[in-house]
Amino acid sequence: MNKIMECVPNFSEGRDKHKIEKIADAFRGKEGVKLLDYSGDADHNRSVITVAGEPEALKNAVIEAIGKAVELIDLTQHHGQHPRMGAVDVVPFIPIKNVTMEEAVVLSKEVAETVGERFGFPVYLYERSASAIHRENLSAVRKGEFEGLSDKMKQPEWKPDFGPSEPHPTAGAVAVGARMPLVAYNVNLGTNNLEIATAISKKVRHVGGGLRFCKAMGVALEDRGITQVSMNLTDYTKTAIYRAHELVRIEAQRYGVPVVGAEVIGLIPMEALVDTAAYYLGLENFSVSQVLEARLME
Repeated sequence: MNKIMECVPNFSEGRDKHKIEKIADAFRGKEGVKLLDYSGDADHNRSVITVAGEPEALKNAVIEAIGKAVELIDLTQHHGQHPRMGAVDVVPFIPIKNVTMEEAVVLSKEVAETVGERFGFPVYLYERSASAIHRENLSAVRKGEFEGLSDKMKQPEWKPDFGPSEPHPTAGAVAVGARMPLVAYNVNLGTNNLEIATAISKKVRHVGGGLRFCKAMGVALEDRGITQVSMNLTDYTKTAIYRAHELVRIEAQRYGVPVVGAEVIGLIPMEALVDTAAYYLGLENFSVSQVLEARLME
């Protein structure tokens, strides 16, 4: 591929494997498109798909996947730990190779317009594609979630950018935009007390006075009897994984709660892992250029 754009759509289904596979099929066997990764989480009741490709081919595949999700997912029957306002909740485009952020913004708007018209699915533009400052932050766009969409859309400042001015009856609405790569990183806590995980998340996230490029929330992993601080690191070069991990550990100490594990959702830039490995191993003057696979791919 000469030009490579990445897309990481999040779907509000993490339990029904048949539905997840049907949605993922939209990215299989398509020229100019490569399905890189996908996973579903039952507690969050959410799936994250990572796909890359030539911009035009990727656009068509993403539109197809959104249509399939609108057809298959009914949010009136949906329950899970993760906030959501749509069957397809968020669709970010990320420039990777020989494409600019401006091109990612244009692509996101083309997808948004098509989705709004073809599926009767309201679309909000967010992040770099946002049509207004108050729509840049995803959490602000999603506030009120699916259940609060009808009242929210009646407010002039929350009229959708594309599509109808009322929620899709079963699919809600979707946020589409362009952004830089982020790291979805979760830290598991040895307690089933969700209040503790929520309190810690408020301390580590930016709006609570924590790390500048960190969004966080507490999540209950009921099947495992533990909780989790679920984080999005929106600029891993400035808010490193190890810094987020250690701040969660520090805040957990005040409650006498141990960190019992961690996980990465989806794909992660090699540089982010190298930076964290260098920190914990105390490596001096180490860089990603010293990683064998990185040199082979040059």
